Amino acid sequence: MQPTSRNQGMATATTRAQELITCDLNCVKPVQQFCNSCQVSLCEDCINKHVKSLKFMKHDLVPFTKRTVQLVFPQCTSHSHQRCEGHCQQCDVPVCITCLLGPHQGHDVKAITDIIARRKEDIEKETEEIESSIIPKNKSCDADVEKKISKSKAHYSGLEKEAKDKRKKWHLEVDDIFDKLESLIQSLRDQEITILKSCQSQLRSQNSSMTQIVQENREILKSNNVSDVNHYKSKLTEFRAIPQVPDVMSPSLKTNTVQGRELSLELGEYRATLTQTTLSLPSLTDEVLYLSVKELLKEAKMIANIPTNVKELISVACVGSDKVWINRIDNMIYCVDIHGTVQDTVTSTCNPYPNDITVNRQGELIYSDGVNRTVNIVRQGKTETLITTPRGWKPEGLCCTRSGDILVSMFTTDDSHYKIVRYQGQRVIQEIDKDEHSNPIYQRGNFSVYVTENKNGDIVASDLNADTVVVVDRRGKVRFRYNDKPPVVQETFSPGHIVTDSMGHIIVTDLNNACLHILDQNGQFIKCVDNCKLDDGPIGLSVDNEGRLWVGLYKSGKVKVIQYIK
Repeated sequence: MQPTSRNQGMATATTRAQELITCDLNCVKPVQQFCNSCQVSLCEDCINKHVKSLKFMKHDLVPFTKRTVQLVFPQCTSHSHQRCEGHCQQCDVPVCITCLLGPHQGHDVKAITDIIARRKEDIEKETEEIESSIIPKNKSCDADVEKKISKSKAHYSGLEKEAKDKRKKWHLEVDDIFDKLESLIQSLRDQEITILKSCQSQLRSQNSSMTQIVQENREILKSNNVSDVNHYKSKLTEFRAIPQVPDVMSPSLKTNTVQGRELSLELGEYRATLTQTTLSLPSLTDEVLYLSVKELLKEAKMIANIPTNVKELISVACVGSDKVWINRIDNMIYCVDIHGTVQDTVTSTCNPYPNDITVNRQGELIYSDGVNRTVNIVRQGKTETLITTPRGWKPEGLCCTRSGDILVSMFTTDDSHYKIVRYQGQRVIQEIDKDEHSNPIYQRGNFSVYVTENKNGDIVASDLNADTVVVVDRRGKVRFRYNDKPPVVQETFSPGHIVTDSMGHIIVTDLNNACLHILDQNGQFIKCVDNCKLDDGPIGLSVDNEGRLWVGLYKSGKVKVIQYIK
């Protein structure tokens, strides 16, 4: 006989413990007997206890190994010594033999065994149907619900994103209203101060003249020279005509608020209104009337012809209504006033020259440096980098939008691809390069693409490589292209710098034809400005606070200020 290993001994003991069956009467002792009548397992000590507890009932006690599994009939509630083996159909209660001879005599009684057998068949069928059909259907429905939950989550996430996008667009509309209001306030202020300063200048000039005359008169009074006294001419009548101080009527800002219904503001003839047409979803209505109903002049008028002594002038960017930044084909940028006097100079980081210049709402100079791939700002005489474009892309045309974003047109180093990128700070929030058919919007080539923003949010670009003005909406979808040749021009249309005005007009320089094209915001040609001696090559273009055009001429370097609207 082989000795039993330690592990084998433990396994045998575990198996025996698992096989041990204990007494059913809350006893932990091993079972010895089995009551077939009651279907109860019993140890030796609990046999008498079981029989005494049910002493009026018959008990079929056998060794546990000879047990018979059978139905356990319920004890009769009327006869404690009997078990119910039948079921009264009329009274729907279990009955014993004694019951059949008593109160249930003559009733339809069926054997409980038959009833239980049928019930078990029903339960088995029900169980099979639950397992084979209902549970799978339930799980399938649960999977469908899970899909719908995921779909709902995705849908409402989309709604939240769409709502955020709408919030931004609505804010842009509100910003547009207040940008126009601020621009109007600045324009009215400049006009009013210009009027007052003009009067002040006349008063001071007259005062200076009178002071000088008083001194000369005192000298004459001291003099004994007859000629001095005899040749004296009185200016008293002239001096009595003191320039009249203008009675300026500064407008006030009127606002009206109807809680939850309407917000409105008014300054002079400018009016903006936000209205809510339903109780749940507000709608935004921008009813803006500008300073007056502006009209294009039949003939544009040249207000100033500014000599800058800067040859090969490229770009101009107005500051207020009486100064302009200009640059040429070197790294210098100059600020000159309307008289041609240099007010400031900036040495740029560019080699050879800035690709474009512009001015933000704070009046700070911004320029693009293609070689170093940067867009820079000049603050208090110091140059800071605002944007660094991705490797392989050079910045070119610039536009500061009403919302404070910066639009940058840029091209690849091999001139194979152009795009316009919207920056919010240093973060890219939009790229415009392909149409809905995945075709390039802007044509490849060696020439610059200049960009501006219109009052309706359109992004307007002059694509000289395609001899076309390209306009896309806020989302970057192409709205129209303009490359017409009006009867008044002879050569091919060659768009250069481009601007928009307060009425949504698009104005673009045409170098080949020495003129400016004016379009409406839907791309319809309105007229050409060709009567202001632009033969030296109109290239730079900007709009000042009074709505006048400042046109830079390439050859002579002159800047012409042109009024084209009433």
